[in-house]
Amino acid sequence: MSLLGDPLQALPPSAAPTGPLLAPPAGATLNRLREPLLRRLSERLDQAPEGRGWRRLAELAGSRGRLRLSCLDLEQCSLKVLEPEGSPSLCLLKLMGEKGCTVTELSDFLQAMEHTEVLQLLSPPGIKITINPESKAVLAGQFVKLCCRATGHPFVQYQWFKMNKEIPNGNTSELIFNAVHVKDAGFYVCRVNNNFTFEFSQWSQLDVCDVPESFQTKDKVALLIGNMNYREHPKLKAPLVDVYELTNLLRQLDFKVVSLLDLTEYEMRNAVDEFLLLLDKGVYGLLYYAGHGYENFGNSFMVPVDAPNPYRSENCLCVQNILKLMQEKETGLNVFLLDMCRKRCQGAEAFEIQHSGLANGIFMKFLKDRLLEDKKITVLLDEVAEDMGKCHLTKGKQALEIRSSLSEKRALTDPIQGTEYSAESLVRNLQWAKAHELPESMCLKFDCGVQIQLGFAAEFSNVMIIYTSIVYKPPEIIMCDAYVTDFPLDLDIDPKDANKGTPEETGSYLVSKDLPKHCLYTRLSSLQKLKEHLVFTVCLSYQYSGLEDTVEDKQEVNVGKPLIAKLDMHRELKLAPLMILLPAAIAYSDVRAAIPMENGMES
Repeated sequence: MSLLGDPLQALPPSAAPTGPLLAPPAGATLNRLREPLLRRLSERLDQAPEGRGWRRLAELAGSRGRLRLSCLDLEQCSLKVLEPEGSPSLCLLKLMGEKGCTVTELSDFLQAMEHTEVLQLLSPPGIKITINPESKAVLAGQFVKLCCRATGHPFVQYQWFKMNKEIPNGNTSELIFNAVHVKDAGFYVCRVNNNFTFEFSQWSQLDVCDVPESFQTKDKVALLIGNMNYREHPKLKAPLVDVYELTNLLRQLDFKVVSLLDLTEYEMRNAVDEFLLLLDKGVYGLLYYAGHGYENFGNSFMVPVDAPNPYRSENCLCVQNILKLMQEKETGLNVFLLDMCRKRCQGAEAFEIQHSGLANGIFMKFLKDRLLEDKKITVLLDEVAEDMGKCHLTKGKQALEIRSSLSEKRALTDPIQGTEYSAESLVRNLQWAKAHELPESMCLKFDCGVQIQLGFAAEFSNVMIIYTSIVYKPPEIIMCDAYVTDFPLDLDIDPKDANKGTPEETGSYLVSKDLPKHCLYTRLSSLQKLKEHLVFTVCLSYQYSGLEDTVEDKQEVNVGKPLIAKLDMHRELKLAPLMILLPAAIAYSDVRAAIPMENGMES
């Protein structure tokens, strides 16, 4: 229950505090009065002048038959003056109490005697509460003050309660919490009393909301690898869509993403090398792999596209070794997502659902629905696992396995610190920017006056689309065509697959909506294989009005090393080989999610 602003206008909780009744109830008999009050009444009557003392009170009481005192009773009262602390009035009041005299009757007698001083003792001045404590809803750690103010004679005292428990040292008009805790939440009330009576304030509800622990990261970097076109193993379809969609989602979370398709063993090792260079203390690192894989003696292996059949561990990358290298960077969070089969031997190939056209793999189908949620990463992955468990297509075939040593509530949504750039972050940003630098759009002008526009778009970090269009044709030229050709042999471009009328014809289904229309499109993949600058030829074929012959012209274009080609991933390895097995007792860094499967299913 939460109250915001208004005082609690409800009856007090059942476990309410109680207090001593200091003022006598009107219907009570005199023998129910407390001894201190009886002594104060007696003192006033003993000191009263003739006609207003205890004897006059005895006469008035005798007018009511049941309260009439005998001569022996009156003599007993008189003899009290002979005792050191004796009081005739006290003796009289006790005798009257034994006969059933009530406080109301005593008040009547005193009023008849016009003994106002003694009457005030029976009807003390009341207490008026002028300020009641207000209910509050606050955050843990905030300063909180509950306040109660009251007037009374001769003075008032305060005592705070939480439900029916007295609060130690809560004996002032203000109850102060310098830094309120969640355990302080509850109902509070203040009791105000003087020497005669007491009053309770209204109830106040204190609602304390816990402040979730927040985390920040110095940066977020991700390496996404999707292997599809295996040379010696079944080809896969889903990694294309999975890597593309995960790239877009992670960019929404401010990750610097490197996304790569179809890597050989050397290329995978060098990609991991470059990824590790982006990691640093406090940085969040995420590595996603979609493709074939297997598990052996507790170690998981990712299979490159050039792995032989059969392959051995030295042909593959050991996940545990990469994870150890990530840990050594003292990162704030490591997330390793393995979208692969991990059966104990090779041959249990990655699982895909058969669909015509493009489709996600099972893991990504459920992960993408939750990835942007602001939740601890292990909680998020647990929910993905639950979603997968409800799917009839994967029930009994595929399940998500999560291993984690993450104790803090870290999430992929944690913000990046807005501090000044350090030398490490500047190097990291430069390294990432190098892998995502596209050639600038250019306009080629031919001697005949034709102008051709060249544009470039990135589908992945190692896949680029070149699109060409004729933007100006002189009136005297009645026909002209332009196309690109003569690409480096490193890229293995088939001329039949270049200069297509739609992006889809080149195999580029994912970025077609973002490309300009009415162009010719050429898709360049495996840019990581490029050893030198990307140099190609733009050919122009045109015909003048009134002439039958066509004229050919060409220009050579050098766009440098685009995208991932700048990192020279074809070079010799700089890292020690990553296939060396680690001890089985390795401690997993933060979070690792993988998909084990009993029966492999080919695409």
